[in-house]
Amino acid sequence: MKIVVIGGTGLIGSKLVERLRSSGVSAVPASPQTGVDTLTGAGLAEALQGADVVVDVANSPSFEDAAVLEFFETSTRHLLSAEAAAGVRHHVALSVVGTERLAAESGYFRAKAAQEELIERSAIPYSVVHATQFFEFIGRIAEAGTDGDTVRVAPVLIQPMAGDDVAAALAKVAVGAPTCGVVEIAGPEQFRLDELLRDHLDATDDPRDVTVDPHARYFGAQLRERTLVPGAGAELGTARYSQSR
Repeated sequence: MKIVVIGGTGLIGSKLVERLRSSGVSAVPASPQTGVDTLTGAGLAEALQGADVVVDVANSPSFEDAAVLEFFETSTRHLLSAEAAAGVRHHVALSVVGTERLAAESGYFRAKAAQEELIERSAIPYSVVHATQFFEFIGRIAEAGTDGDTVRVAPVLIQPMAGDDVAAALAKVAVGAPTCGVVEIAGPEQFRLDELLRDHLDATDDPRDVTVDPHARYFGAQLRERTLVPGAGAELGTARYSQSR
């Protein structure tokens, strides 16, 4: 089995390639660093020759509304077209828990929803993996909510997970049969978002204060109590947040 990992040199992609290779699977990283650009289509045909499965974990370099929509729509169209020509039998995409709940207010999540729609309409069998936020991304959440020396966040639930657990779940999906649906994955623990960020800032000796604001936005979107957590039946990772500190 040959699996091509789009975004295979990034945080999750590199972990996934390593995990697949360690289990004896032929895994090929594809990214601009390896000469593959999904936004222009350059290098795609060559990279997908002989591929059985493609796993797309690439992310937009810009979160600006128009740019991120352009990235996910154009890249996904190029990728699906190249997969059809190459005879790929399974398309796996990494997306985000809560995408459907956040799309109405957030340009980023509208773009992810558009990506998923293109995948669902394609003739290629697929699996979409919805992951909760990564431990490695918690600092980015704090940056997004920063106003001067204060981080303003809503006191909602969040269930983050380790990047290694994301890669493990993706590897399992990639070597399995297409689900033609969504698989949710998450960490084993729930936190209040404000408490998690406060702990993160304390652990990194960051002097910013965390302030609870029910109206604070999360990458442009208003949050409800369970917007960021999965539903019943989600597959849970094993790594706890305390292990990442």
